[in-house]
Amino acid sequence: MTLQELSQKLARKEISSMELTQNYFKRIQSLNPKINCYLTLCEETALKQAQASDQRRAEGKTIGLLDGIPIALKDIFITEDIRTTCGSKILENYIPPYEGSTALAFKNAGTVLLGKLNMDEFAMGSSNEFSAFGPVRNPWNLDCIPGGSSGGSAAAVAADLCAATMGTDTGGSIRQPASLCGVVGLKPTYGRVTRSGLIAFASSLDQAGPMTKDITDCAMLMNLVAGYDPKDSTSLNVPVPDYTASLNKSVKGMRIGIPKEYFIDGIDTQVATSVRNAAKKFEELGATVEEISLPNTKYAVPAYYIIAPAEASANLARFDGVRFGYRTPDPKDLLELYEKSRGHGFGAEVTMRIVIGTFVLSTGYYDSYYIKAQKVRTLIKNDFLNAFKNFDAILTPTSPTPAFKLGEKTDDPLKMYLSDIFTIPANLAGLPGLSLPCGFSKEGLPIGMQLIGKHLEESTLLQLGFTYEQATEWHKKRPAL
Repeated sequence: MTLQELSQKLARKEISSMELTQNYFKRIQSLNPKINCYLTLCEETALKQAQASDQRRAEGKTIGLLDGIPIALKDIFITEDIRTTCGSKILENYIPPYEGSTALAFKNAGTVLLGKLNMDEFAMGSSNEFSAFGPVRNPWNLDCIPGGSSGGSAAAVAADLCAATMGTDTGGSIRQPASLCGVVGLKPTYGRVTRSGLIAFASSLDQAGPMTKDITDCAMLMNLVAGYDPKDSTSLNVPVPDYTASLNKSVKGMRIGIPKEYFIDGIDTQVATSVRNAAKKFEELGATVEEISLPNTKYAVPAYYIIAPAEASANLARFDGVRFGYRTPDPKDLLELYEKSRGHGFGAEVTMRIVIGTFVLSTGYYDSYYIKAQKVRTLIKNDFLNAFKNFDAILTPTSPTPAFKLGEKTDDPLKMYLSDIFTIPANLAGLPGLSLPCGFSKEGLPIGMQLIGKHLEESTLLQLGFTYEQATEWHKKRPAL
């Protein structure tokens, strides 16, 4: 069931939060060994939270619409007294001493935390094969990847192992796995949702956002997590709308652009056809769809893979074996402590990105690589700004292909990095992007489309997504596990 349906059943007392939570844990025990989406289960804490919610409801003191509903969090969100690994051996046994802002928002809303979800190590990956705790499998086909880095989150929602979750998106890590697992994922405008309590990968790109079964649930979670947070220096102190209020508005007269650069050689024909069919559906619903050009799109991936590793090399310097996390036993001196703690604690993908990031920031290469990439980032942002002078939203594929097989691209980093070719530009520009289901491949794997909006125009994306959703059935399909 969706968040909305569960909220209504709890309000009518057709089911208790305790019953609901116990049912989720039964399903997790049955299916998680196959999918590997949970890294940590919080059964004892969750049952106490469910009991407290039922008590509040019995006393007429329900907190809100999400009170008593079981959710989960990507294991990049800091949770007090609950293991938070970021998918890395270096944080394998890390227990945070405080509650991050996102976890606190869910706790204050009365939700039940089932556990923490698997992910690519430090959110670096497009397939969830770079977790120190094993890969996540796609519920639609267990031989396929679920996408990354929020693969555990997408798989958990698709397999009904939680009602909804929060992921993070640095270059597509909410939208791409949402597309490959047939769920809804929203990357909000940079600064719209707090990054406080989020373990940093690339600070100018990271953004937290909801992953849900449908658009209404996505809007409900945005109402909870969007807004100013004084603990985050990049948080935007601007008014927050009611995201559910605009869902039923007509899309008649809205203008949608389709960038020709997103239908490139190598895109799966089934993906291209599904997105083109979605464009036709929008036209049937009253919107105008036209082809546009975003000429600097081809530079997005190379610019991203300079900027993101550079910021990662700085952010991950804190994991040194001294203050917290994994520490190598019996080092002979301080240098060996650093080298062995980081060498044993970080996986190959993270190590490679740290090395690349350190290189592009080094003397003699900073201007040639990092500064040039930042200039390219501005060009990409200007492409979007020019397009939005005439259009309300931009429609693209989310991923160039449906989910690929486990192990298919792990030996070819370039092929892996190109999995994010359609999602990276929105991160570089700081714009909101929404992925929602728009079809299935002949192999029965989900296909997603992406809507990119103007700065702080998440409501417009949700309005378009909801209208499309009401006219189609893609979001109602579930994997037959």
